Amino acid sequence: MEEPLIKLENVWKKYKLAKDGELSILKGINLEIILGSFVTIMGPSGSGKSTLMYLLGLLDMPSEGKIYLEGQDISKLSEDKLAEVRGKKIGFIFQQFNLLQNLTALENVMLPMIFQGVPETHRRDRAKTFLDSVDLEHRITHKPTEMSGGEQQRIAIARSLVNNPEIIIADEPTGNLDSTTGKTVMEILTKLHKEQKKTIIVVTHDPNIASYSQNIIHIQDGQIIANHFKDPEVLWAKEKV
Repeated sequence: MEEPLIKLENVWKKYKLAKDGELSILKGINLEIILGSFVTIMGPSGSGKSTLMYLLGLLDMPSEGKIYLEGQDISKLSEDKLAEVRGKKIGFIFQQFNLLQNLTALENVMLPMIFQGVPETHRRDRAKTFLDSVDLEHRITHKPTEMSGGEQQRIAIARSLVNNPEIIIADEPTGNLDSTTGKTVMEILTKLHKEQKKTIIVVTHDPNIASYSQNIIHIQDGQIIANHFKDPEVLWAKEKV
């Protein structure tokens, strides 16, 4: 049987309270993410879905339990090694875009490559290629304040891809966009999954966004209450309508 790309075993996330006691945000999560899958994590505000996203993205560590990436226990990695793994294997897309306002589109997309030691000439050429892939080659010299929300999110997508990560994690990627622009963003993610076999993990409260994925995980009160799988042919059929 194929080893899951990411595996969580009895994962808890707890926080100490100001007074005696603790608050459990995640409670005994068991979850497997298969290489090349398109997964949506759904849940209401306060359900623990964002905390789960941070753990899946190796941005935080569990209070209890184990997280494995490609069969390796990440708790055994140093902070430096974790940062290296994140930089190479995971691309992040956030609702707030998280672009640096004083940098151009090209410079924002080049940024992740600096931390991976990519030479400047290669950074520039690669950033142009990925901006072209999201139809923003004509905006490379513009700063975020000169662009629409949809354009900023497409820059964020290009930035998430420049180090060729296996995993793309998107936190409410359409939350600040109108429905038409949001549909465009989801179509880009769907194309990445279908054509480049990227593993896509989307965190959302929106059922319309979840409809793009193969696997929908529902979380409530820190626990997974449902885990639904869809036929891939049904997923791609909507493109033909």
